[in-house]
Amino acid sequence: MRKVLISVALATLISGCSDFPGVYKIDIPQGNVVTQEMINQLRPGMTPNQVRYVMGTPLITDTFSPERWDYLYSFKPGGEPRVQERVSLYFEDDRLARITGDFRPATQE
Repeated sequence: MRKVLISVALATLISGCSDFPGVYKIDIPQGNVVTQEMINQLRPGMTPNQVRYVMGTPLITDTFSPERWDYLYSFKPGGEPRVQERVSLYFEDDRLARITGDFRPATQE
């Protein structure tokens, strides 16, 4: 019985250590990294292969809407709130038609 109590106390102590300041918490990135530079390379009328070359494979492709590609990136710095960015690309007739989400293409000069 004493070993069980010691094990429970030790497990409780160890699990609570992550709440102390100075304890290292890892960064957790998930999804597709999307940068403004990538978005700036996109042009209306690009083919899906051209878009895939610039952006990579989309994280989410809906089987019921294959003309919509979603790129989702989530980053949780250790001990801080999670940050999430999203970009949706829409195709019409196998050509890039529009972009929605947290990034906007830069204006062309």
